[in-house]
Amino acid sequence: MQPQITIRPAVEADFDAVARITRDSYLAAGYFDSPDHPYMRQVQDVAERAAKATIWVAERDGEVVGSVTLAVAGEPYADIALADELEFRMLVVDPAVQRSGAGKAMVEAIIELARSLDGIKAVALTTGKTWESAHGLYRKTGFRRVPERDWFVPGTDIKLLVYRLDV
Repeated sequence: MQPQITIRPAVEADFDAVARITRDSYLAAGYFDSPDHPYMRQVQDVAERAAKATIWVAERDGEVVGSVTLAVAGEPYADIALADELEFRMLVVDPAVQRSGAGKAMVEAIIELARSLDGIKAVALTTGKTWESAHGLYRKTGFRRVPERDWFVPGTDIKLLVYRLDV
């Protein structure tokens, strides 16, 4: 049996682990080929992100094994959130422990939070077109594609897919 996974708000002591896990998971998945890519540098600046958004971590046996960033419409880290949606971004699990339930635990905790928030009726997210393991997780947890909301990374031909779950 897997050890218990705890989902909790990130604290400053977690920032290095969050940066490492984000970098390692994006590189391992082939999303980026260099940690020096401008977006990769941005996502590794966890202190800057934490100043503008809510970051949660997944912890197992006292070790951070994953993280996710939450935002609502109008906040700097909200890309696609409508007024009644909680958006999550940068859901990552340490490549060493992927498929261990940490990603699913974070998504379930996000859904629970959304259900408790006044005015929030859904959870939304953006994911890469080829990120099949992520798509599987989102489908398994009840999310549905919203293709009419798909969008392109500004200045690129990279199409991002939108998923939504009514809560």
